[in-house]
Amino acid sequence: MRGTRHTAREEVTYRTGHVGTVDYYTSRCSFGDSSMVVYRFPCTREKTGPDFVLVHGIGVSARSYGPTAAALTEHGDVYLLDLPGYGRSPRPDRDMGIADHARIVGRFLTDTDLAHPVVVGHSMGTQVVAQLAASFPDEVDHIALIAPVMAPSARSIHAAAALLLRNGLREPPRVASEAVVDYLFRAGIPYMIQQTPHLLTTDLEELASQVAAKTLVICGRDDPIVPLEWARGLTDCFTLGWFATVPGPHASMFAAPQLIADLLDEHAHR
Repeated sequence: MRGTRHTAREEVTYRTGHVGTVDYYTSRCSFGDSSMVVYRFPCTREKTGPDFVLVHGIGVSARSYGPTAAALTEHGDVYLLDLPGYGRSPRPDRDMGIADHARIVGRFLTDTDLAHPVVVGHSMGTQVVAQLAASFPDEVDHIALIAPVMAPSARSIHAAAALLLRNGLREPPRVASEAVVDYLFRAGIPYMIQQTPHLLTTDLEELASQVAAKTLVICGRDDPIVPLEWARGLTDCFTLGWFATVPGPHASMFAAPQLIADLLDEHAHR
């Protein structure tokens, strides 16, 4: 075990693992009363651009990005984050809204001295990343939103639950089973109940109007949660927005990892 103490955080690298043939290194970063587990995938080739930071959605964890993270290592270092209370990160003692999560990610970017990475969010993570770009414009100039949420028609617990169930029937069994484990045994139902109102009350269109970063919106063509027409309209709310579709449902990072990695690398060079 190796530990390095910093002024604003404490980082301890404590285990390694792999996705396919790509190794990653796990660390835990503490920021006051909150902490995150971080998974770093080193670039497997000569870097062609900036690094990538990936933020997951509600209930799940960083492992939802596994195949896409491995594909992105052809272009740069990749950092997957377990937000406080999710995955392997300990649950904070207080309620954390979208802006609180964005602040923690912003502190991570500042302390790791990443040179303007592409910050990617999926589902609720798109809200966190959009808030991050609005709050830290000097740190973040390229973001990508995969399966942004929620469309106005889905901003109620009953509508969101129905769409989530429909999508679960379209996801591969591996994705669905990992999500169930994350929901029930990692984040846990009490934390999910606490976090869901933040998801449903965040107006992503309003956030978009505050973002100056170059923004790529990616949607799965079989995603029942994100209407493509709404997502195209959302893209137009950003000052510099581009829209793309890929095969797959909500967790398209498993359905089209190489295509998403290539889109993100192309976006990095805009």
